[in-house]
Amino acid sequence: MQKIFFTPGPTQLYPNVAKYIEEALKEEVCSISHRGSKFQQIFHNTTKSLRKLLRIPESYHVFFLSSATEAMERVIENLVAENSYHFVNGAFSERFFTIAQELGKVPEKYEAEWGKGFDFNEKNPDHTELICFTQNETSTGAAIDLEDIYNIKKNNNDNLVAVDIVSSVPYVEMDYSKIDCAFFSVQKGFGMPAGLGVLIANDKCIEKSKFLQNKKYDVGSYHNFHSLLKSSDKNQTPETPNVLGIYLLGKVCDDLIGQGMEKIRKETEKKAQMIYDFFDNHTIYRPFVGNKAIRSKTVITINCPNPADIIKKLSEYGFIVGSGYKELKEKQIRVANFPMHKEEDVEKMLKLI
Repeated sequence: MQKIFFTPGPTQLYPNVAKYIEEALKEEVCSISHRGSKFQQIFHNTTKSLRKLLRIPESYHVFFLSSATEAMERVIENLVAENSYHFVNGAFSERFFTIAQELGKVPEKYEAEWGKGFDFNEKNPDHTELICFTQNETSTGAAIDLEDIYNIKKNNNDNLVAVDIVSSVPYVEMDYSKIDCAFFSVQKGFGMPAGLGVLIANDKCIEKSKFLQNKKYDVGSYHNFHSLLKSSDKNQTPETPNVLGIYLLGKVCDDLIGQGMEKIRKETEKKAQMIYDFFDNHTIYRPFVGNKAIRSKTVITINCPNPADIIKKLSEYGFIVGSGYKELKEKQIRVANFPMHKEEDVEKMLKLI
């Protein structure tokens, strides 16, 4: 029985990934030198496709890391001397805040209850260097409207803004010119094996990193922004990277470009509406995020009294859904809704529930 993974990451592989892995093996991608011309071409092709898919301006730099968690650490190291400000309403936005503490910074947070949103008129993140958002909180299924992020940046233009888009990309239609950096990993919306993170940063971020480095702050070693930029200008990475992951990302981006992001976004919204409508009308199971305006379209979290039973029963029919995150493990299930998830499979899963 073929399983269908509705887990929020790692999740269902994109349909053509297996084929692309076979192609990579035939082309000996996994054995090539990361300093050779073949890898440079892979790097170039992937960044070009990624820019086209996500509409990343040419003035923004694309760096490859090991994960989104590493990206959080690199962002704090390279953009913060002392103070960062974090909007926290779940486990991953809390992780961003905690990493700043662990790196010896003095972060401040505006914390909302898990599953709730923020009153952006209540607090202004002044007296800080970096404002940090988790646009789509994977642990709770609560999302932040992009216009709220843009307005915070507009009203605090002297501060840098970093956005975690891990579980909303490629669905989220980000205007990168209205933020300073964003990051994600590939095991969610891109339907790839884990082990690759992507960081997108503008020149202001590069300048801040160089300023801190000149002031003798610790901005990291081989993956500081200056080192990453120096290598990326040559279509390389500072270290031996996840060559296969970079290759696969380029291929998946090309497929998504071929499908068209407008079509993918409409399909994502239709599937999300199906799932929310079903649970809004269920007598026992209910969406965790009550405010419809901040409900994630890509990670849908459901309150239920018997999540382990639901997960077990669905798995018997080949549908694998996620459990609640950490302290919510015994109270919820989480259902991913990414481009590789088909409408007919959503219908079958809901019928089983």
